[in-house]
Amino acid sequence: MSSRVTPQRSVVANAIYGVLNPIPFGFFVAALVFDIIYARTAVILWGKGAAWLIAIGLVFAIVPRLVNLVQVWITSRRSATMTDRFDFLLNLLAIVAAIFNAFVHSRDVYAMVPAGIWLSACTVILLAIAHIIIAVQYTASRNAVHA
Repeated sequence: MSSRVTPQRSVVANAIYGVLNPIPFGFFVAALVFDIIYARTAVILWGKGAAWLIAIGLVFAIVPRLVNLVQVWITSRRSATMTDRFDFLLNLLAIVAAIFNAFVHSRDVYAMVPAGIWLSACTVILLAIAHIIIAVQYTASRNAVHA
């Protein structure tokens, strides 16, 4: 008789992921707001501020994505749900969009208006969908436990 032990996720990794995962979303939302303000006012400060927010958001996005990569694709790949994988892929796509956005924002301030806003919006929408999917999965799993 063999009993199969499901791999447990590290408590420390879960804590680090839980603390750092929402931070990039805040930076990217702020960058979108700064991009919209820049498009309306043409004050260079808003464009440069958006560029800094995107860069800082990308720096903060590294650690949670690495933790999520290890948890979803390496250590717990058998116990990871399709929702976990979809969340990872949405976050990865958002980070790729943010990297392109950082390159767009590295240009002259006047050259980043249409593309910068669209890439910022795309990044925020992808991250929002990923956060909503995880919240729905968490709520559904808690309701299944209490039912």
